[in-house]
Amino acid sequence: MLLVLLAIVSAYSFTNKSKPKKVKKVIFIIGDGMGLAQISGAMSETNERNAFERFNVIGMSKTSSSDNYITDSGAGATVFAIGKKTFNGAISVSVDSVAYPSLFEMMKKKNMATGVVVTSSITHATPACFYAHVSSRKSEDDIASFLLQGNCDIAIGGGTKFIKYRKDSMDLTALLQRNGFMVKTDTSNNFTPLLANKQVYTLAFDGMKRKLDGRNDFLKQASLSAISQLNHNKNGYMLMIEGSQIDWGGHENNYEYMKTELYDLNETMNAVLDYAEQQGDVLVVVTADHETGGLSLHPNKENKKKFIANYSTGGHSGIMVPVFAFGPGAENFGGIYENTEVHFKFKKLLGLE
Repeated sequence: MLLVLLAIVSAYSFTNKSKPKKVKKVIFIIGDGMGLAQISGAMSETNERNAFERFNVIGMSKTSSSDNYITDSGAGATVFAIGKKTFNGAISVSVDSVAYPSLFEMMKKKNMATGVVVTSSITHATPACFYAHVSSRKSEDDIASFLLQGNCDIAIGGGTKFIKYRKDSMDLTALLQRNGFMVKTDTSNNFTPLLANKQVYTLAFDGMKRKLDGRNDFLKQASLSAISQLNHNKNGYMLMIEGSQIDWGGHENNYEYMKTELYDLNETMNAVLDYAEQQGDVLVVVTADHETGGLSLHPNKENKKKFIANYSTGGHSGIMVPVFAFGPGAENFGGIYENTEVHFKFKKLLGLE
C-alpha cells in the first residue's frame, strides 16, 4: 500500500511540475583574453572582494574557431551572438560570410532591450558581434553604421572616430538622432550618465584610456547606468559588458596592465552581482572569448609567497576558459562545452527559440 501511495505522489509531482520561468534579464560579462591564470594571479594579489568567488555555478568553454585552434575576438564573440563557429576576423557571419540573426536581433523582435558597455571602441570585435554583420573586424566604419538599424539600444565606450571622423567623411550623429538615439561624442574619457533608453555615447577617439592612465570607474558607472535605462523595458533586456583591455595587457605581455584591467572588471562584477542579488530576477554570466598571452605563474625563489608572471606568446592561446553563472537559469552553464553552447543556452532561457 505504501509503495502504491509513493508511486501516486511521485506521478502527481512529475505531471504537475511547473515549467521553469523564462529569464527576462541577462547581464553578460566578457573579460576579453581572461583565462584562469589571469584570474588566479590578479585575484591573489588584492584585498578587494573577489567577485569570482560569488558564483556557485562554473563551467568551461572550448574556444577554437572554425579555421584555427586559436581563435580571435571576432570569431570568439560571433559564437556568443549567432551560435556558429566562424573564421578568425569575422563579425557575426558564418564560414560562408552569411549573416545569421544575433541574440540582440532576436530580442528586438520580441521588443526587448539590448546594450553594450566596453572599454574598447563600441565598434571593436566583441561588441560589434552583437549588433553588426561584416566579414572583417577591421571594417569599423561599416560596423558603426549597423547602429542605425536599432538592434543595440545602448552603446557606451570609445570610438568617436567611427561616428564623426569616418573615412567616408559621414557624420552618423544626425542619422542616429533621427532614429531616436541620444548621441554624445567626445574624447574626455569622463562619464556622465545619459537618461535615455536609446543612446550612443563615445568617450574616446578610439579605445578608452587604460586604467593605469586614469580611466577611473567608468566601466562600473557606465554599466550601472545602462542597466538602469534598460530596466525600463518591461519585456526584459540583455546587457553585454566587456573588460576589453585585459586582452590588450596580455598582448603587450604587461602583467600590471592586465591586472589593473581585471581589477576594474572585478569591481564592476561586484556591483552587478550586488544588483542581481537585490533584484532576484537577473541572470549574470561571466566568461572570456579566449585567453591572451599564454600566461603562467612561475615560482618566485626570492619570495615563495609570490609568483613570477610568465608569458609564452604575444597572441592568444587555445586553452579552455571559465564560465561563471549566477541567478535564475545559472544551473544551465555548468559543465564543459563548445563556446557555441553559450548562445543556445541564452536563446533557450530568453525564449527566443
